[in-house]
Amino acid sequence: MLAPDIGPLLWRIRTDGLIRKALSTAFSRPGYEVPQQIVDDVRAMTLHGSVATSQGADAYMKQRPVPARLTALGKPLLVIFGEEDRRWRPSSATDYTAVPGARVETLPGLGHSPMLEDPQQTMALLLPFLEAHAPDLNQGVLTDRSE
Repeated sequence: MLAPDIGPLLWRIRTDGLIRKALSTAFSRPGYEVPQQIVDDVRAMTLHGSVATSQGADAYMKQRPVPARLTALGKPLLVIFGEEDRRWRPSSATDYTAVPGARVETLPGLGHSPMLEDPQQTMALLLPFLEAHAPDLNQGVLTDRSE
């Protein structure tokens, strides 16, 4: 759909089915159906916005690896990867062990979007982490947005 000559035409005639197929690499749990809200959000994007977002993400990732960026923050880190991620190498989860104190979890049977594919399993990891590190994570962060 991003081909220069035919991309704009295909962008205008894409169906929900085509959008779901394009998004399917973000999900690996058998039987998982991409939520209609995500399809609607993608449909609302312009071709230019989609291309610019993709190019911007690629440029960001090439500048400096994410683990290096996170190390500089000096905050507790929980990394959650789906073992069946088809958008990112699940083995790259080990790259995050370079971040001091990082905890890396790999969830079997899930893909790039574990928080959507299995919210309960994801939350079971997040809640104890947040409870253990809430003061560390909030330090230096404004909680009152009116300031």
